Amino acid sequence: MSARLKIGALIIAAASIWLGAGCATIKVSSYVGADLRPYRTYDWGPPDTWSTGDPRLDHNRFFDERVRAQIEAQLARRGFEKNVSGQPDLLVHYHASVSQEIDIRQLDRSLSHCAERDCGPFTYDKGTLFIDLVDPHTDTLIWRGWAEGSVDGAIDNQAWMESRIDAAVAKILARLPGRL
Repeated sequence: MSARLKIGALIIAAASIWLGAGCATIKVSSYVGADLRPYRTYDWGPPDTWSTGDPRLDHNRFFDERVRAQIEAQLARRGFEKNVSGQPDLLVHYHASVSQEIDIRQLDRSLSHCAERDCGPFTYDKGTLFIDLVDPHTDTLIWRGWAEGSVDGAIDNQAWMESRIDAAVAKILARLPGRL
């Protein structure tokens, strides 16, 4: 293969990886610890004290406000009310983390053929968002949902970060069983 073809193949591979990261799917899972029907009201639990793993998100009030607003909107859609006085039925808590991941298969998938010396690992920022609902009377985890996916470039782009938060929170809380 000529040097020009190799460079062209690498550029196409890099572009497909970059574009693929922008449209990357969000993997979502959840855990149900109890019947949610008796729970009607919620409030926020103590703020997270753990680092996200990315200083751009730690203590970032715009990130925190967006996550909280989206969680509140999604909970309202599912019939939960924010408690304004007294003891809530549930405490809501979220935790976000960012870690660097290596995907050695991504480059291989982008090329229809891959000579050993042309293949290499693809490194990306993987974001995970956990949302917990806890019974404050028993300190029991009632429900946990989480989403994970690539956040490459999203942290430095406010509009893109907001859309990733919106999508992740909506997909997580879509797994929340109904109260009715």
